[in-house]
Amino acid sequence: MKSRGGEQVSRSTISKEWTLFLCLASFCAGLFLTNRIWTVPESKEITRTTAAEAQKLKLVSEGCDPKFLHQKDVKSVPREIFGEVAETHQAIKTLDNTISNLEMELAAAKAAQEAILAGSPVSETAENGDSFRKRKYLMVIGINTAFSSRKRRDSVRSTWVPRGESRRKMEEEKGIIVRFVIGHSATLGGILDRAIAAEDKKHGDILRLDHVEGYLELSAKTKTYFATAVALWDAEYYVKVDDDVHVNIATLGETLIRHRKKPRVYIGCMKSGPVLAQKGVRYHEPEYWKFGENGNKYFRHATGQLYAISKELASYISINKHVLHKYANEDVSLGSWFIGLDVQYIDDRRLCCGTPPDCEWKARAGNICVASFDWSCSGICRSANRIKEVHRRCGEGENALWKAAF
Repeated sequence: MKSRGGEQVSRSTISKEWTLFLCLASFCAGLFLTNRIWTVPESKEITRTTAAEAQKLKLVSEGCDPKFLHQKDVKSVPREIFGEVAETHQAIKTLDNTISNLEMELAAAKAAQEAILAGSPVSETAENGDSFRKRKYLMVIGINTAFSSRKRRDSVRSTWVPRGESRRKMEEEKGIIVRFVIGHSATLGGILDRAIAAEDKKHGDILRLDHVEGYLELSAKTKTYFATAVALWDAEYYVKVDDDVHVNIATLGETLIRHRKKPRVYIGCMKSGPVLAQKGVRYHEPEYWKFGENGNKYFRHATGQLYAISKELASYISINKHVLHKYANEDVSLGSWFIGLDVQYIDDRRLCCGTPPDCEWKARAGNICVASFDWSCSGICRSANRIKEVHRRCGEGENALWKAAF
């Protein structure tokens, strides 16, 4: 090569063979060094931490080893803590029951106030409801009646319902309230209402409801009766009976007290009759389609001639009366209100005996009936004329009530 000055400069050169040899040597050296430094461990030596193990490691690092917790911490918990937990649970349960009772009392007071504000006519004794609520009663018997049933009421007064001083003695000594239950006519204060007011003034045994009377309104009347009775009297049981049924009061009381310790009791002759979809027949069910296919039967419920419910259920009706659905038949309506509740169903066939000779044979055998009526008439046929005979042959005796200990 020539420099800028034009003088010749010579450089030593490396042959091509040596150049190739050095490249290969460098390549081999690189491979050797790479294998030595980046050797990958075998798969059996690789340990991978799962999510569960990672969580466990976290617990251990935080001092929360599950084994330690189960084997050491549990043993180290003082027994007093478990006792305190049990006491707290019991206190909460008691508080819950207290709240439920207060809600029932509030509903009863509210129902009474609504009745007063509505100006519904009530009997003279019912007007003093506050004094009645100071004591506990065994049962309130509401006898369902109508404006046209004056003869039936008189026949009941002359047989199984005490009158006058005897009725007041029954209330004070036995804790049993008996009232004929009736609402008012479509024309409030009309001749029918005045006749009932005069009858009540004479006997003092009628409970007037804020309800318009009508056969198709029996479900609403039943609901109003229980709500009103709960508001007026603090009783263990509330009974509904028709005015064409014979009842042995002492036997009824003895039957009810057997179930005192059971909560939410529903007592009666349980049945499950057919749902009648055909129009024009007796007991036609307009809402038959709710019960499934044609020919289906109702859910189990007590027959309407006589049944009893405990205070919890009567209070439930009072609290929820505005949203409880009414079917055409009042006994079906009552049964529907208890579906879905934890209710004790008591099926007692002594609450639906037949008239003589059925109830008479049972009485002679020592199995006195609570109630007697004719199934064919849904009550005693021609009860105003025949109830005295039924009372004579199937009654429990005049002194049975006064000897009974409830």
